[in-house]
Amino acid sequence: MTDALQDQPRKTDLGSGIGDLKDAVSDQIDKASAQAGRIADGVTDQAREAGEKVREVASTADTTVRKLLTDQPMAALAAVAALGFVLGALWKSK
Repeated sequence: MTDALQDQPRKTDLGSGIGDLKDAVSDQIDKASAQAGRIADGVTDQAREAGEKVREVASTADTTVRKLLTDQPMAALAAVAALGFVLGALWKSK
């Protein structure tokens, strides 16, 4: 019976230790989850900003090309022909 009494505090200590470990793991999971949420929010904001910049560049390029086509159609045609020649040469070299 003496052995049974000595084992009792060890079981209680073990249960308490497991509970503490469980709480510590739960806290770390909560912290990691919060950090992942902050990172996701940051990535979303950066993607939104990048999309806006791409739209601005595309709009500017569109405006520039349209202006070039109306103001200097022959130069635009020559530029497109040169681009086609370069692309064709690159395509053929493969």
